[in-house]
Amino acid sequence: MTPLIRPYHPQDRAACAAVFYRAVREGAAEYYSTDQRAAWALASAPDDATPDRLLNQHCRVAEQDGQIIGFMSLTAEGYLDMAFVLPEAKGTGVADALYRALMKRAKQDNMTTLTVHASLGARKFFEKNGWQIDCREQHPVNGQTLERFHMSLMQKDIAT
Repeated sequence: MTPLIRPYHPQDRAACAAVFYRAVREGAAEYYSTDQRAAWALASAPDDATPDRLLNQHCRVAEQDGQIIGFMSLTAEGYLDMAFVLPEAKGTGVADALYRALMKRAKQDNMTTLTVHASLGARKFFEKNGWQIDCREQHPVNGQTLERFHMSLMQKDIAT
């Protein structure tokens, strides 16, 4: 069954936080240590004392049977900020559907260059979609260091 791709709403915050938590803690297990994943995803619930940054981005969620199973967000500057799906949704086309929705928006907004900081696991997804590695990075987070890739996509490669 194909998921419904729809805009993010404020009431989606807790569900997206839970997707992020499981995607990092479970889905990234083959790429990062337990300590690295714990530092990256501290809690399964959002910190309501902090602003919801997804409200200021073009964010789409994937919903199946009334449950959010993934989400992806793009800033007005062309930075693909968040891209997470539940571990059981990996490889099912959910990320592809979310990605197509964001690429459609990038094209509508005439964005010339998109960028992302891709995790070890996300790197393949972005390369498959034409993104180029600009550099490999060592990113400090909560006392741990995560390897990731700064990647970019030029306007001519933005597909819908």
